[in-house]
Amino acid sequence: METGERELSGKETSGQVLSRGVIEYLEVHSTEKFSLEALSGALFVNGNYLLRAFKRCTGMTPLACHHQIRCRKARELLAGTDLSISEIGEKVGFVSSSHFSHIFRKTEGCTPTEYRRNYRRLQQNDCQGNAG
Repeated sequence: METGERELSGKETSGQVLSRGVIEYLEVHSTEKFSLEALSGALFVNGNYLLRAFKRCTGMTPLACHHQIRCRKARELLAGTDLSISEIGEKVGFVSSSHFSHIFRKTEGCTPTEYRRNYRRLQQNDCQGNAG
């Protein structure tokens, strides 16, 4: 009996498996417009069930996760390139730079320009601190 219990306790719930599938799908399709219909269709589940299960497992909606993924990719570009803010927004899938800035600020707590400025300031301070 104990062996069977241990085996069951090590398994993922169906909601966890579904949530992992949602995140994987959103990573691959992050530059595309978010569509619950396309997402639920790709994962062969009802959209309402997907929303409830994902929220229960992650604490966020699939759309919020989609925004987080896009913003993570934008942070990488802001830190590692000299592309303009509008070019970065476009590269990560936002249609307008104002929408990109709005979502980035909501997700990250600062604008893309502020993020880049703060990142570069930190990098410069690290270099100066290591030089002495």
